[in-house]
Amino acid sequence: MPDHEFLDWPFFEEQHRHVVVELDRWAKDNLRNVPHGNTDDTCRELVRRMGEGGWLRYAVPAGPNASWGGALEQIDSRMICLIRETFARYHGLADFAFAMQGLGSGAIVLGGSEAQKKFYLPRVARGELIAAFALSEPDAGSDVAAMACKATQQGSEYVLDGVKTWISNGDIADFYCVFARTDFLPSARGISAFIVDSNTKGLDTSERIHVMAPHPMAVLKLKQCRLPAEALLGTKGEGFKLAMQVLDIFRASVAAAANGFAARALDEALARSKTRQMFGGVLADLQLTQATLGDMATALDASRLLTYRAAWRRDVYQARTTKEAAMAKMFATESAQQVIDKAVQLFGGQGVVAGECVEGLYRDIRALRIYEGATEVQKLIIARELLRD
Repeated sequence: MPDHEFLDWPFFEEQHRHVVVELDRWAKDNLRNVPHGNTDDTCRELVRRMGEGGWLRYAVPAGPNASWGGALEQIDSRMICLIRETFARYHGLADFAFAMQGLGSGAIVLGGSEAQKKFYLPRVARGELIAAFALSEPDAGSDVAAMACKATQQGSEYVLDGVKTWISNGDIADFYCVFARTDFLPSARGISAFIVDSNTKGLDTSERIHVMAPHPMAVLKLKQCRLPAEALLGTKGEGFKLAMQVLDIFRASVAAAANGFAARALDEALARSKTRQMFGGVLADLQLTQATLGDMATALDASRLLTYRAAWRRDVYQARTTKEAAMAKMFATESAQQVIDKAVQLFGGQGVVAGECVEGLYRDIRALRIYEGATEVQKLIIARELLRD
């Protein structure tokens, strides 16, 4: 049974509490019978269900006269975090699918023209279009300044050439927000952003990447991809800034997803410890077990406090939360890894059996310590912000 006591914290408003209760009810009915087998088909089905359920409307803003399809006037970081935590608690791929609709369309929200927003965002909100965010390259992951993908302006068109990798929703997305160099300037200057539809000639997404927690991921090869000038997102040369703004919005939500995985692991560990027979009693009778459960619960609460502080600060003060989001992402993902590892330990041999819930969580959590800025990068971000202050 999900623990909603943390919703009483002063970070939240009544609308947040209401949505979590409703989403929890919906998830019980809609995420326990999702067909498994082909990961691509599962993700498409999850996007469809979440679109029909109205949950993807929280991944984009409403826009003028509700023309962008969102549920709220602006993207609410606390709502995004709460939704991701809830989805992660029930189904790792559901969290992934929801997050990518927001991350993949985030550059359009922040930098898109009115025409781009009206075309793409409502379809993202309804689950009719699957979005993707294409920033990383083989030699430019954490070091975005090393980006080599180029966009050459030729008359009224841009021609993109290069390779993107580790692209979530690769090969199933309907469009990609792609970042490429329009000028070869020092550091990250001269990077621009573009919308590349999946049917664009010269775009090859057939090379797949298979990871330990299966989800759609591919290499994007762009060879003489011709785009109209209208595909440019925001101002030419301001793509890096745009990408960082998108990541700043969604970085705290990675922490929230980690909290969801950790919360489920704690639920499973509590249930297991109260039923597993051990030395004439149950596992929960042992003091070492009780100490472990205490550590797990404390780590989860501390992670939530950092997560929702960052989201609350962004929502309420409209403040720059680079440091707070980095702290939340770093601490929550590292803590969740430890919480889930403890849950596997409490399950004993059963914890490493394929198909066991905690075994799946163990695979799910590992990538969160890497994507959207590895733990080591978050430490550098925090230190940089401290020194700047």
